Amino acid sequence: MILPADLEFQVSAFFIVFARVGAVLMLLPVFGEDSIPGRIRLMIAFAMSAALYGALGEPARVALQGGAVLPAVIVTELMTGLAMGMIVKILFFAISIAGSIVSMQVGLSSAVIFDPAQSGQAPMLSKFVGIAAALVCMGMQVHHLWLGAIIHSYQSFPIGGLPPMQDFAQLAIAAVGRSMTLGISLAAPLIVYGIVFNVALGLSARIAPAIQVFFIAQPLNLLLGLSLFAATVGTMLTVFATSMGDAMQGGW
Repeated sequence: MILPADLEFQVSAFFIVFARVGAVLMLLPVFGEDSIPGRIRLMIAFAMSAALYGALGEPARVALQGGAVLPAVIVTELMTGLAMGMIVKILFFAISIAGSIVSMQVGLSSAVIFDPAQSGQAPMLSKFVGIAAALVCMGMQVHHLWLGAIIHSYQSFPIGGLPPMQDFAQLAIAAVGRSMTLGISLAAPLIVYGIVFNVALGLSARIAPAIQVFFIAQPLNLLLGLSLFAATVGTMLTVFATSMGDAMQGGW
């Protein structure tokens, strides 16, 4: 029989776990998309916390038995969870960067659609590769590494201590650099194509200045650019998912 005091103790420990797990899930790709209703995301976070409580509840109970103040612990756990989720989200923006570069190279940068993940307008190809990348990451089990990182974080960032903001700041800077580098690398074939095509377009305009080369070449740019994108998008998504997995395993 669980006594009221024991029940209160277990509930307090659960909410400590829920604070970190829920904060991470609110920012993780797929799980924390703004297109998913807030109540559904809250239910996912609650269910995930309940599923992980058996493995993560002991550190929370030890912290409470050590005299930790519940509101202060929850605040620190929220800060730690948000910092972890933001790092993963920054890394995931690499595929959106690649999609935006591809859209610019093929002449579709003005074809935009609202993207809740970026909280604003985004090129359609950027939105497309973002959704495709999420599916590929789920298919390649990368999301298991995201969830595994939550469990292992309790060894790196124990409950009750202040999160190492300096380390998180350095990690965020490194994540931004890696995300931009990866995004440009993924779009490299289209960048090379854009340079070659525009150089050829400029030479054609110099040779025949009386011809409206731009209006003639734009349909060809779309055809060639989208054909090259279709030929390389599979490799692009696979490399991205592999890079995400390597980053989560510490292979920076």
